[in-house]
Amino acid sequence: MNFSAPPAQARLFIGLMSGTSLDGVDAVVVEQHAERLTQLGQFFLPYPAEMRQALLALHTPSPNELHTAALISNRLADLYATAVQGLLTAAALPPSAITAIGCHGQTIRHCPELGPEQAYTMQLGNHARLAERTDITVVGDFRSRDIAAGGQGAPLVPAFHQALFATNDKHRVLINIGGIANLTDLPANGRVIGFDSGPGNLLMDAWTMQHTGQTYDAGGAWANGGCVNQPLLDAMLTEPYFAYGIPKSTGRDLFNQAWLDKHLLAHAETAQNIARTLLELTAVSIAQALKQYCSAADEIYVCGGGAHNTALMDRLQSLAGLPVRHTDDLGIGVDWVEAVAFAWLAQRCIDGLSSNLPSVTGAAGQRVLGAIYPR
Repeated sequence: MNFSAPPAQARLFIGLMSGTSLDGVDAVVVEQHAERLTQLGQFFLPYPAEMRQALLALHTPSPNELHTAALISNRLADLYATAVQGLLTAAALPPSAITAIGCHGQTIRHCPELGPEQAYTMQLGNHARLAERTDITVVGDFRSRDIAAGGQGAPLVPAFHQALFATNDKHRVLINIGGIANLTDLPANGRVIGFDSGPGNLLMDAWTMQHTGQTYDAGGAWANGGCVNQPLLDAMLTEPYFAYGIPKSTGRDLFNQAWLDKHLLAHAETAQNIARTLLELTAVSIAQALKQYCSAADEIYVCGGGAHNTALMDRLQSLAGLPVRHTDDLGIGVDWVEAVAFAWLAQRCIDGLSSNLPSVTGAAGQRVLGAIYPR
């Protein structure tokens, strides 16, 4: 891909990521010098419970949802600004030191399957308000240009994975397990591909919250005490999305509580056994994608919240037949890879450089992604 040399002097960029898991805002500050990125600081700001519920509600059509979405966009911008301030305070940096913020926003609709004439994606977050609140240039709306060019608009991180993690002597696979799981295949020599394999944590987390009151199953301990309901797992794996060819991407528009409830109607089971079956669904769908598209891999690295689920990691390693390592071993902690990616995406946009991979998204060509809101 195009990687023209950026300015010689070091610059600082902030990346903000709030993903499908709806747990909060990951914020990082990175130093970019030539083609090298160095993470200087990080900060996490959890979502208030009522904001998480409001965002979940917006995934389903409702009365006056445009008004509600606009109000939540403003609140998100304020929350992002608070995360930026917390990050700058922790890193002892003034706003004037930052070249730009890359802000993903909060996805509430992602519909590339509607086809080139109707496809759209929607991420909430008032970027103009964020620029005003922080006095820092903001780059946002990264997905829309790729969709306009006929692509899926997602996943966006494979280009970053290629720039930071690809090598000439190892065939690596990067697996990000957030609410949705996505894979990036990085052959030593060959075409990079990336796609969403299916659910990551979102179904497991929703089930855990519903039955234990906890926002997630720490280490997968609760699920690991249950048993897989094989007929239920087999039924869920008949979901047509798993058989789709690439490029493909998905989200809560498909894998949600209604999708799960539909399958549970025909399979009476204990809550703990369902938790174990949902863990197996994530592990098996990732493993099947690995086998189909990444069978020549030498190394597997995982990032995202799912990397902390020990039971899931053990099961994935068993199914994949390769050691499953954390991206900490590559220099970026599992919790911060996507936030660093959006700092990188902001830098690419500011410098007028492409940051999509047509081999991943299906876009007609390389595009500069993002819209700039000056300080």
